[in-house]
Amino acid sequence: MNSTSKHKTAAEAVKVVKSGDRLFLHGSAATPHTLIRALGDRAEELENIEIVSISTLGDMCLANPDHRDSFHFNSVFVSQNIRQAVNNGMGNYIPVFLSEIPSLFHKNILPIDVAFINISPPDKHGFCSLGVSVDVAVAAVKSAKIVVAQVNSRMPRTHGDGLLHIRDIDVMVEVSDELPEVDYRKQITSVEEAIGRHCASLVEDGATLQLGIGTIPDAVLAQLTTHKDLGVHTEMFSDGVIDLLKKGVITNKFKKKHQRKVITSFTTGTRELYDFIDDNPEFAFLESDYVNDAYVIGKNPKVAAINSAIEIDITGQVCADSIGTFQFSGVGGQMDFIKGAALSDGGKPIIAMASLTSRGQSKIVPFLKPGAGVVTTRAHVHYVVTEYGVAYLYGKNLQQRAYALMNIAHPDHREYLEKEIRERFGKTIF
Repeated sequence: MNSTSKHKTAAEAVKVVKSGDRLFLHGSAATPHTLIRALGDRAEELENIEIVSISTLGDMCLANPDHRDSFHFNSVFVSQNIRQAVNNGMGNYIPVFLSEIPSLFHKNILPIDVAFINISPPDKHGFCSLGVSVDVAVAAVKSAKIVVAQVNSRMPRTHGDGLLHIRDIDVMVEVSDELPEVDYRKQITSVEEAIGRHCASLVEDGATLQLGIGTIPDAVLAQLTTHKDLGVHTEMFSDGVIDLLKKGVITNKFKKKHQRKVITSFTTGTRELYDFIDDNPEFAFLESDYVNDAYVIGKNPKVAAINSAIEIDITGQVCADSIGTFQFSGVGGQMDFIKGAALSDGGKPIIAMASLTSRGQSKIVPFLKPGAGVVTTRAHVHYVVTEYGVAYLYGKNLQQRAYALMNIAHPDHREYLEKEIRERFGKTIF
């Protein structure tokens, strides 16, 4: 099949999907919405399509309850647009580290029939780029029986593992779709600012950063403007990293792995970010089984891995993916980087969160909610940060941990927590 015959309309392209297929969707800011909408239009003629993906952004018409018989989600990460579907019987969740998701495809544990991807136009040699989302997409494309690509003029071309020749694409659909944009820098409150200051105080000059996306990561980055020679090795990043690159704070000078380069697996941000990374050799977008390999991470110096939590119990167990039995997100790469930071010379594994939920409930609790998932075990936790300070748990016994965490809980909840601690451990601190 020559490249001209591969070009189809979206409606024609999605006809390769058959009832009973397992379909992979490209994730994050590379969510292939033109193909998704075209597939949604075929809902009445399809049955039992299993959809696998990491996080996706934007409207997900396939999660419409009216399409229950046509599509169901068997997701390796639960994003906001499929959260209700997964929790209401239209799907389920596979607990797995981000570093191990590619092996699910390579080993045919989750064999892919069709992959929908969102790529850059080909260069003069016929190579397209997976752009802002390389992560698990490379493995999915390699294992898929049929690859359907949105060839998107708005997709930046990134360096690294995400190059794909048009000969390896079965169907191509020309689009000019804007990528989803997010900018958490504008949403930072005084709580996140305080958390950012505490986290920044733990980051040394020459450290290697891992930060995700959200108000807390961007709040931390905003507090690092006077630091020197920071590096970045992270599963994902957003605009805050670009700000520090432009200021010369991030140089990647002292990294042992991929010196002078920002190493990542995917990104989501503003159009300014997408334009900045376009054909920029300072960035390498690599597969998540490499980027999130704890032993690769640990080769870098002073890794500061900053991750979030939904709640933490007084012994240090971290729930980051569920609210009780309600599946909120996924395991993701938290444990990959917590372990990697612990292996790093001078590394600091950090869990950072606000002390309260949006409803005013304490996130530091005597016991996790029934059914809650433990993403990071208490044996792996070193630092916990709230707006009230830093608790260092490593090497502390259960009772010492409980008091350390109580001291960074919201003041309105400390008396209750102390009562629970005394009932559980007695009055003496050993």
